[in-house]
Amino acid sequence: MSSLNDKVAMRHMDIYIEQEEKYTEAVMSDTDRLQSKLQSEIASRFASDLSTPPLRWGPWLYYRRVEEGKQYPVLCRRLASLNEEFISHKSPSAGFDFTSGKRIEQKLLDYNQEAERFGGYAYEELSEVSPDHRYLAYTMYDKDNDYFKLSVRDLNFGSLCNKPQADRVSNLAWAKGGQALLYVVTDQNKRPYRIYCSMIGSNEEDTLLLEELTGNVHVNIKHTKDFRFVTVNTFSTTSSKVFLINAADPLSGLTLVWECEAVAHCIVEHHQGYLYLFTNAAKMGQPVDFHYLLRSPVHTSAPRKWEQSAFIDDQEIIIEDVDFCDTHLVIIVREDRKFKLCSIPLPLSTGKGPVVHLKELYPHFLPLPKFVSQISTGPNYDYYSSTMRFTISSPVMPDAVVDYDLSNGKWNIVQQQNMLLDRTRVLYGRTSSASSSEKSSISQDSGSRNEACFGDHLWNDLSEFYACEHYDVSSYDGAVVPLTIVYSHTRKKVAHNPGLLHGHGAYGELLDKRWRTELKSLLDRGWVIAYADVRGGGGGGKKWHHDGRRTGKHNSINDYISCAKFLIEKEIVQENKLAGWGYSAGGLLVASAINLCPDLFRAAVLKVPFLDPSNTLLYPILPLTPADYEEFGYPGDIEDFRAIRNYCPYENIQKDVLYPAVMVSSSFNTRFGVWEAAKWVARVRERSIYDPERPILLNLTVDLVEENRYLQCKESALESAFLIKMMDS
Repeated sequence: MSSLNDKVAMRHMDIYIEQEEKYTEAVMSDTDRLQSKLQSEIASRFASDLSTPPLRWGPWLYYRRVEEGKQYPVLCRRLASLNEEFISHKSPSAGFDFTSGKRIEQKLLDYNQEAERFGGYAYEELSEVSPDHRYLAYTMYDKDNDYFKLSVRDLNFGSLCNKPQADRVSNLAWAKGGQALLYVVTDQNKRPYRIYCSMIGSNEEDTLLLEELTGNVHVNIKHTKDFRFVTVNTFSTTSSKVFLINAADPLSGLTLVWECEAVAHCIVEHHQGYLYLFTNAAKMGQPVDFHYLLRSPVHTSAPRKWEQSAFIDDQEIIIEDVDFCDTHLVIIVREDRKFKLCSIPLPLSTGKGPVVHLKELYPHFLPLPKFVSQISTGPNYDYYSSTMRFTISSPVMPDAVVDYDLSNGKWNIVQQQNMLLDRTRVLYGRTSSASSSEKSSISQDSGSRNEACFGDHLWNDLSEFYACEHYDVSSYDGAVVPLTIVYSHTRKKVAHNPGLLHGHGAYGELLDKRWRTELKSLLDRGWVIAYADVRGGGGGGKKWHHDGRRTGKHNSINDYISCAKFLIEKEIVQENKLAGWGYSAGGLLVASAINLCPDLFRAAVLKVPFLDPSNTLLYPILPLTPADYEEFGYPGDIEDFRAIRNYCPYENIQKDVLYPAVMVSSSFNTRFGVWEAAKWVARVRERSIYDPERPILLNLTVDLVEENRYLQCKESALESAFLIKMMDS
């Protein structure tokens, strides 16, 4: 199955996929009406208007919109000076001003046309407009060659530039105000290792700025928000370095500004002569659990010295992320489980006195709804604007795209789905601060500074209909695992509800607990949706991540099992009606839990799962990164190897045991090969006790499901119908 270039093997593959497809259809044939109903429900909740809210950058408003009957969007812009009241692409319709008789919308890129260039579908990874708004650099996935191809389009004429047109591009950054483009290419193993500089409009060959020949060193570039510098990150399992390139003269060389041992997260920004470093690297040789912010003048004598911290660390406040504009620093913080968003005026105090605490920098805490599970920074390209955009997520609220004006504290929900209408629509520009701007200057008292109770109804949350509760679950070794559950107020019955337990627990990433429209169909049918924040994931600092990786991966699995048992013991979910759900590395988590406790689960859904780490880590057919080995272990290390064999889902399938019903979905366009899913399914069928009411199904797709709304609805409906059928059987 991994011999994608072998035509004979691919013919066998086609037959195999067809057989699996027919088997799934036969098993699920009695749910055809249910699938149609679910697909209709899910489709009706998808935003009928897929346009993005307009984003102001300099004189322009940028946005994407979908034309009727087209599958892919069109990237557009229009002058902000002519469209002060513009809040949706429908006003005026399609960018045509009937008063003046002029077209005021400029189409920059039609992704439907790009699909014709790239194998029938358009999958974009990177997209960057130059700071002079003249060019658009973007990368599209070339399916035939399995890499991303760089193109640069002249926005004044709409034509493609002759150069650069590079293959295997993983990263890019503009320099010289838009006259130069820096880009990173990967080797044959998809390792980013070279940086090139291309002068736009020049016929000269692109200049090689850096080449990392060491096989485990990866390269990444990023421009600072003011476009003064391009930062270059090189990292491996043993070191992390950050270099600076002067964007005004990108050929002048690289200057080392930071280095540390081991892998560390390092982001460098520039503000008015100071470099700010956001990192979780060790301090003075001592490991730290969370991120902190350092500062250093741009121009300084070697060796460079960084202030220990831009402000003194507060043990009760965890910094999750930062963002800059010319006038403010915005920090996403977390106190226990509560996320908060605060702005601090810039520049920070530069006196030679002692560094101050965060609270002494006059932070302003911005309004948020209840039950926030994640805050994501928007593009925020306009460095000189005091308005910054964030996406606020919650298990009981559709994602809200919010603009905060940091100069006066006003805020505006610019886009959010309304789930309370019969058919979904998208709200644009629903101002919440006009009537409550005075109240939005929330008290700095720690008890009330983030509770925007006055505006809960403005957030279009669904807490009136669905409950969100948090629990602390004691794992097998006493570690406290956060568990979040969501259920319908009207359908909750003690010990009678089926449940779906989500888990991921890898790479230190936050578990995705956002509201998902497809889950509403299960909630309205009485399901409990649960999320287990097991070790190995994010939200608990570096130690929480490290305790669930490599030789500690068993902690993640046991945490997940503890949460599953908690749901049943506390009668939140009915016994024998609990299902597991895992995506990618989360598939490994759920499959491993099933191996240990197959009788604990009635069903499971594994999406593009990582199921055979023993073989994949030893003999990688697809390229792996240092982060993969750091996460799952080095087979060359005897302790890691033993741990891998102990938790590997494929190696530990129990014999002559009744397994739960499982639907495994995988794709040929995924980091983990379809052969892993096929091997696991085959071995479970071979070893476990056969029960027609507990089928093991394999659902393989060739297309990119994420890029096709119809396939998304169809697959979600199939998964939901599978879960409902298994619980009712």
